Amino acid sequence: MIGAIADDFTGATDIAAAFRRGGLKVRIQFELTEVANEDEDVDVTVVALKTRTIEPSRAVRESLEALEWLQSRGATQIFFKYCSTFDSRSDGNIGPVADALADTLHAPRAVFVPASPRHLRTQYMGHLFVDQLLLSESHMRHHPLTPMTTSYLPDVLAPQTRRQVAVITYPDVQQGSERIRHVLDGAQAPFVLVDALDDDDLRAIGDAVVEDTLITGAAGLAEGFGAAWAHRHRTNEAAHPTHDVSPHWAAAAVLAGSCSVRTLEQIAAMQRLNHPSFALDALATPDSSALAAAALDWYDHQVGERAPLIYSSMPSDRLARVQAALGVEHASEILETAMGTIARGLVERGVDRLVVAGGETSGAVTIALGIRDGLIGQEAAPGVPWISTKIPRPIAVLLKSGNFGDPELLTRSVTKGDRL
Repeated sequence: MIGAIADDFTGATDIAAAFRRGGLKVRIQFELTEVANEDEDVDVTVVALKTRTIEPSRAVRESLEALEWLQSRGATQIFFKYCSTFDSRSDGNIGPVADALADTLHAPRAVFVPASPRHLRTQYMGHLFVDQLLLSESHMRHHPLTPMTTSYLPDVLAPQTRRQVAVITYPDVQQGSERIRHVLDGAQAPFVLVDALDDDDLRAIGDAVVEDTLITGAAGLAEGFGAAWAHRHRTNEAAHPTHDVSPHWAAAAVLAGSCSVRTLEQIAAMQRLNHPSFALDALATPDSSALAAAALDWYDHQVGERAPLIYSSMPSDRLARVQAALGVEHASEILETAMGTIARGLVERGVDRLVVAGGETSGAVTIALGIRDGLIGQEAAPGVPWISTKIPRPIAVLLKSGNFGDPELLTRSVTKGDRL
């Protein structure tokens, strides 16, 4: 079995979907506890952590706990997943976690491949691009938690790790897996960033490292590596049919916490179609319990067919004012705690299709609901799969990274009759 460790919850669903596209059967795990369907054979188990922005020593500790848990359940290869924009704290956490995993696994090398062309992330000559912009010139330069002001990834990774860092550039990558494997075998540095511009490059890289003990990257490499792994182990759709998430329809709702431009567009699309919406205002009500109570009272008075939206998302200028008034961490704590309480209240009221926008919000909701694990179903958008879970009761959840999905994704995902 492949064991995957993801540094946030929506990143975990992204990589789970990527492995599923590669023809593998995938379970996602939100807590390191017993598995609801332990007897169900899977090719990949993805552990979802919230380690991207926490203190590095804690991120290392939680990642090693996940590694031990995965190994105890038969994982022989480990995939460490981070964001395709390679963002974390300035002092970690990608480097420290990768160091710890490599030490524990006695891995002689690890590739680093953040490129995910499906999401318009590519790497060329060591520089990471977001669409047609260098990472440092993209929206990530002004990210409120993990601003990225450098595009040349060796300069990002090297200060975070004890190991030497090298780059395999595109002229070698385009020659295919044998050339990539040859360059890797001759590399003096144990950590190697690898260029990739399209899915063919990722398949070649995946084939080159299909036997490696430790692999690191974003969802793009997971799909390429998963396809190579499936071919090597003769896994196919007939042997491992994909899981179909199809609960009976009762009620749907959207919880949005991301402040990304795309999520704001998706919220606006719901509002244009007259979905009822309720905004959480932490400045006016800096109390999570009071915010949640107001939102649930509002929900109780909604009538009609259109699924409701409860959101704390806001434009960057308003976010800056809220953070200045309340503090970055305190503002996040208020809103995330409120979202978790609201999610519990919605499920208690019969919601069985819950769509959540934003990585931190997804983590808060998943923890609040006590969701321990689930099976990966069809994708509502690239990297955004439905998850079937039996806890707290059988429901379907969609955990969406802030920038993922087309403008109509939220609306489409809660439309009655939509196929999951």
